[in-house]
Amino acid sequence: MTEESSPHDNWVIYIIQGGDGSYYTGITKNIEKRFKDHVSGKGSKYLRGRGPLDIVFKINAGSHSLALKYEIGIKKLSRNDKLKLISDPSLLEELVKIEKQ
Repeated sequence: MTEESSPHDNWVIYIIQGGDGSYYTGITKNIEKRFKDHVSGKGSKYLRGRGPLDIVFKINAGSHSLALKYEIGIKKLSRNDKLKLISDPSLLEELVKIEKQ
């Protein structure tokens, strides 16, 4: 990512695929803990009952602000574009157009 970030800005954007083939996008500073929350049913309501769950995409976004912008952009992508992103994370900035300040 190109935005300036401090050592405390280690936000991760992630996509989880459910056992039903659906995708869930989120952000966190601790991907391992957040994934355990999702698996145990304490995370997103959307993922409850959709197991088994698998993290299929994760990338460091730096700042919270930038992570939120990318999360929103990824959620707006078509399923086909999400599949492209999952197979090639370097396409993030090409597929998700955001305004950087």
